[in-house]
Amino acid sequence: MEDRLAARLASLRGARGWSLEFLADRSGVSRSTLSRLERGEVSPTTALLGRVCAAYGLTQSRLLAQVESEPAAALVRAADQPVWRDDEAGFTRRAVSPPHAGLRAEMIEGVLDPGADVAYDRVTVPGLEQHVWVLDGALSLTDGDTVHELGTGDCLRFRLWSATRFRNSGPAPVRYAIVQVLP
Repeated sequence: MEDRLAARLASLRGARGWSLEFLADRSGVSRSTLSRLERGEVSPTTALLGRVCAAYGLTQSRLLAQVESEPAAALVRAADQPVWRDDEAGFTRRAVSPPHAGLRAEMIEGVLDPGADVAYDRVTVPGLEQHVWVLDGALSLTDGDTVHELGTGDCLRFRLWSATRFRNSGPAPVRYAIVQVLP
């Protein structure tokens, strides 16, 4: 999948006629890092992928769905749900209901290890509707300047207009679901 992701990133830039310099300015990611990503020499972190997706106006789910080898099916068995792990950040992401060309919503399961702190400093799709439901544990979610402390069963719903941060300061993993709907 990492090779397909690298190829997709290179094709996105090429299709737009963007130079590495232009993409670097737009994403805030260095030219050398972008070049290494496109050649598959490094695996992107969650934060880095978020910056690149923001530059292209894509959610991470949509980008990752574009590199999946199988077309989207109506029924997505648990064993077939794509899982992506960012070991550096302590974050695991499962596309429970991956994006589909004919549908506007998708569902994602996130798991943050104890101490994990993932910040998205750029909005991928302005106005993206998100519903974050904590399934197990405690999650600190920052939306812009507002910090929300969520416990098991709590649900926060909002539109994405500013930077967000997902943090687990507890001693156990936190597991949550995100339903996001394109504007």
